[in-house]
Amino acid sequence: MWPDVGSGAAAPRYPGGLNQQHSVEYWLTLDLLSSSSPPCGAAVRVADSRDADVVFVPFFASLSYNRHSRVVPPEKVSRDKELQEKLVRYLMAQPEWKRSGGADHVIVAHHPNSLLHARSVLFPVVFVLSDFGRYHPRVASLEKDVIAPYKHMAKTFVNDSAGFDDRPTLLYFRGAIFRKEGGNIRQELYYMLKDEKDVYFAFGSVQDHGASKASKGMHASKFCLNIAGDTPSSNRLFDAIVSHCVPVIISDDIELPYEDALDYSKFSIFVRSSDAVKKGYLMRLIRGVSKHQWTMMWRRLKEVDKHFEYQYPSQKDDAVQMIWQALARKVPAIRLKSHRSRRFSRYDRGGK
Repeated sequence: MWPDVGSGAAAPRYPGGLNQQHSVEYWLTLDLLSSSSPPCGAAVRVADSRDADVVFVPFFASLSYNRHSRVVPPEKVSRDKELQEKLVRYLMAQPEWKRSGGADHVIVAHHPNSLLHARSVLFPVVFVLSDFGRYHPRVASLEKDVIAPYKHMAKTFVNDSAGFDDRPTLLYFRGAIFRKEGGNIRQELYYMLKDEKDVYFAFGSVQDHGASKASKGMHASKFCLNIAGDTPSSNRLFDAIVSHCVPVIISDDIELPYEDALDYSKFSIFVRSSDAVKKGYLMRLIRGVSKHQWTMMWRRLKEVDKHFEYQYPSQKDDAVQMIWQALARKVPAIRLKSHRSRRFSRYDRGGK
């Protein structure tokens, strides 16, 4: 039974800690549950699915992975896998799925490991993801799916007047340094930058109050490194954005939220991985940014940070509304695909 949040009742809280960074389905679900109450945002829930542009599936895939992915003896499979199997059976039995083959369904699977067992079966749907790092191109792509921001863990820098001269640290990074897969570059950069003047590059984790320390560090820094880890994306980028610390993005395969509507080059610096590990390249690039250039990016960050805020009730152009808008831009392609699939359906039925 879903809570009656539209009547003003308090919304259930989402589990804390690192769970929150992948809580996208929670915010979208809350927004839909309250969409019949004014003021309405970009998405409105309808009573008849035939009137809907998309069918939102309120499956909390990231939470299921975070809480139930381990196999608990004497069970042979995890609770997470069981829930995914039930989801597949349920969806495919519904008239909405049979009508579209799932092409107009929306499923949030923001944690890179969420929906691991079902994604290859549910591939026709529009996924809302953090990146495509662990997805086969046949299952997920920028053409079909939507990239959503992480929920930032750093505090938003409200009433930020800390300009260029008020941020003593030139370049900041705090996080896991030794990573697997594509994250080896973090280790290389650590040894290159750790002794540089005005650079803070250190290990940090949630267990040692990492979020609050990172927040303070970013608020006092001009530039913040966002380096590929186990996956192309991380919430560090969005921590930097709401801290108004100009992101320096070193992740060749990263995909960014609503990039068709937002020009990240106006408030971020992109560096190819192959260039970043060249001796002296990164620091020459950063030190070569003038005060005026930095200030222009800082001002733009203060304008766009609202697009990365998850909140309830949602507000105009916040993260929730921007995701709905991104999904709305997929609707024409969904309809085209649906209409094309019906070309011969009448004759196929008649020949049986």
